[in-house]
Amino acid sequence: MMRLLCVFFFCLLSGLASAEARLHASVDRQQFSMGETLQLTLEVAGVTLAGKPDLAPLHPLFKVLDSQQVNRLVTVDGVAHTITRWIITLAPRQTGFVVIPPLKLGEVWSTPITLHVTPAQAPTDAPGRLSPVFIDASLDRDSAYVQAQVVLTLRIYHSVTLFDDSALTPLQTPEARVEQLGKPITYEKMINGVRHGVIEIRYAIFPLRSGDIELPAQVFSATLVERNNPDQFNPFGPRSGRSVRVTSPVIPLTVKAKPADYPSDAPWLPASALTLSETWTPEPEQVSVGDSLTRQRVLRVEGLSSTQLPPLPATQSADLRHYPDQPKLSNETTEQGLIGSREQSEALVPNRAGQVQVPAVEVVWWNTQTDSLERTRLPARSFAVASNPQLDLALPPLAPSVPNQALWPWQLSSALLACTTLLGFGLWWHARRQPAIQRATLPGPSARSLLDDLKRACLANDPQATRHALDAWARAHPETLADMAARHVPLSDALDGLNGVLYSETEQTWNGEALWKAIRDLPEPQRSGAQATDTALPPLYPR
Repeated sequence: MMRLLCVFFFCLLSGLASAEARLHASVDRQQFSMGETLQLTLEVAGVTLAGKPDLAPLHPLFKVLDSQQVNRLVTVDGVAHTITRWIITLAPRQTGFVVIPPLKLGEVWSTPITLHVTPAQAPTDAPGRLSPVFIDASLDRDSAYVQAQVVLTLRIYHSVTLFDDSALTPLQTPEARVEQLGKPITYEKMINGVRHGVIEIRYAIFPLRSGDIELPAQVFSATLVERNNPDQFNPFGPRSGRSVRVTSPVIPLTVKAKPADYPSDAPWLPASALTLSETWTPEPEQVSVGDSLTRQRVLRVEGLSSTQLPPLPATQSADLRHYPDQPKLSNETTEQGLIGSREQSEALVPNRAGQVQVPAVEVVWWNTQTDSLERTRLPARSFAVASNPQLDLALPPLAPSVPNQALWPWQLSSALLACTTLLGFGLWWHARRQPAIQRATLPGPSARSLLDDLKRACLANDPQATRHALDAWARAHPETLADMAARHVPLSDALDGLNGVLYSETEQTWNGEALWKAIRDLPEPQRSGAQATDTALPPLYPR
């Protein structure tokens, strides 16, 4: 009995392991040339399976050049997961459309992948093939419309080993917007019987003006590994190498203007494909007044970035209240370039019962594949909205009439409440027009006595006493000394002379008659209503 239970639990655990494990297959690119290598990645997550994938189905179509296994432990939401990955380097045996067949690991299988293998092509710059490092750059088309996508492929070939200090200058031009398509990929390619390593970088180019433009050159710098005497090579010693710099060619591009027959009131959308779709949550089949519907529309365009896509018009209907969400923009990188997506969601709430009409949505765009104008539209839609009994508020029955004497307490309480409300509002209105802090009137000497003290100090030519008397006199005025000096030049000059004597390192004599005349002749300030408001503190209850 115990043996049967062990066998049962073993089969159960094996079935769970097979159910949780998934063998995922992916490649670094799906289109390449004969003689180039390809990286196939097999990954299984969750339960670790013993053994290795069976690569025998690959042998008729590919040469298996290398195979590496990488084990990783990742933690998601506090739960540890094991990920096992096999990186397999393949070289195709034939051209055309080749299918990587399903591969088996234990009891799980991978999905097939279709590849396109083109005939082998040597780089365009024949003299560069003799160099250990050279660059080949090419466009997917020689001409394009303004703001349309052009894919630039830059390949760096090297027949020698490079150190990890290589660098490539960025591609920048004011005549086009440039976006790099994914990360650089590396592979190998046979050229004239010599195996070359290849670093491939792809860019999406969007010209900003029509006419003839040039894509600038890029500079690749690296250090070549030199091993003249293999017996003396020391992997832990100083690196011996030679620096090299190569430049890519300047590529011309012809940019065509927007066609004359394109509608002038429509956004310019040159693309290779465009789709417009919508989903409703829930489906508007059994909807009542007050129910919330979510309408999600997705504009997906091949050959444009998401930032180039125009907003879709909002749902206009007098029978629906609409509440839009923020749009979601995303970009997807493919072999053909960028695919931009714009997702717009809005909540729709019917406000009456009956038949509701949702108008059609149309997007005008230019098909760069067929070189023609096209229109993609979402058809109009209608659905029935049922009444909602919970929202049908019935009027309350009228109360029977009562004698006037019974209404007096209610009338008196209402009148008292209205009077107190009006009184409170009046007090609030009066308070908000007053300054936040009232200027306190402190006891002290009068302005006349302060002025006399200042006069005596000035005529006595005593700079220290004059400074104290001047500060006391200024504190009795609403203006500061700086404000007074700003509007009376003689006072400003006299103050500069006083400060020069007070803060001088050498002892100097001072004549205070000029300062007294400037204060005596000080004109009265002329304040407008706006200036008076600006100099006062902000009110306690701002408007």
